[in-house]
Amino acid sequence: MDGLATLESLQPTGSDDGVETILARSGLDLAGSDLAGSDLAGLDLAGLDLAGLDLAGQSALGGSAEAFPSLAADMPIRFGRVRQHTLRNPISCVGVGLHTGRTIRLTLRPAPVDSGIVFHRVDLGIRMPARHDMVIDTRLSTVIASREQPEARIATVEHVMAALAGCLIDNAIIEVDGPEIPVLDGSAAPFVFLLDCAGRQEQQGARSMIEVLRRIRVEDGAAFAELRPATQPCLSLSLSIAFPARAIGRQACSMTLTDRAFRNEVADCRTFTMLGEIEALRASGLARGGSLDNAVVVDDARVLNPAGLRRRDEFVRHKLLDAIGDLALAGQPIRGAFIGHRSGHGLNNRLLHALLSDSSAWRLSGRGVLPDVSLAA
Repeated sequence: MDGLATLESLQPTGSDDGVETILARSGLDLAGSDLAGSDLAGLDLAGLDLAGLDLAGQSALGGSAEAFPSLAADMPIRFGRVRQHTLRNPISCVGVGLHTGRTIRLTLRPAPVDSGIVFHRVDLGIRMPARHDMVIDTRLSTVIASREQPEARIATVEHVMAALAGCLIDNAIIEVDGPEIPVLDGSAAPFVFLLDCAGRQEQQGARSMIEVLRRIRVEDGAAFAELRPATQPCLSLSLSIAFPARAIGRQACSMTLTDRAFRNEVADCRTFTMLGEIEALRASGLARGGSLDNAVVVDDARVLNPAGLRRRDEFVRHKLLDAIGDLALAGQPIRGAFIGHRSGHGLNNRLLHALLSDSSAWRLSGRGVLPDVSLAA
């Protein structure tokens, strides 16, 4: 397949169904309505084009020239003893797997206190906890599998895990009927929208956090990832990237992980790839579901998506999103400072293994960041 044919195969589907249209068909009135009390179990978001949509307070094009600009410096953080949260109602969507190209149904369900996040392959009847030690592959996404039945895999878990962590959901069941989480638009924004529609329910159990006590670092050549003792009462992240493509180049960003900062600053940032890599990926049986609807495609200095970028530094912000999702596989929220350079799924997972295998490097803490009461509850 030559470059032109590759590009043509990535063109958007041209679906003109917006959120308002889909919700209208579901019988919902957005004006002043309580989405948390609505039955959205049949809602299909797979065809939504979210590129120009403000689902969760996302700002317009952002970014800064300074190294590691703060994304939430002006946001007060409420700190104290925190109860666990789950979803108020189940909710479903249907979408395409980025690598398999298969149509997959995903359902998010409430779960009891202290159950954590659990994945359920409903087509195989197999459940597996969302933990770092269940990860079996990190080459193109984070893939988990059952220890007893390794053929029961679920790929591309990082975006939905990031949404759950960013929305402060402690306990949930993630059901899928195939080997991959639907990619939707390539970001976490559709998952945040689903969670807002389902609602957030406070539970009686107290949330514990993994408090980092000393620096832990992993490296791979010039790339590295490390966790340090916290400078904030929650997880803070600072990340830099460097790509030869001129459209990306060198970018750096930082944030403090509160629900408001997650929604405003990284949730809508999409996965990305290079045009020259797509043919090789498809020849290997991967990226079969990829298109300009669900990924940013770069050809050196050009961004090929007709609508362009959502933010000038969307690339590094998406890498921050990936790191949030990968670190959520610790099983509990982390209180610490994450610092990375060119870190990806592999280094992020190695970092969790290094931290949690050293009992002197962490402890459980009973205090954390309180959910923002102005957001969906």
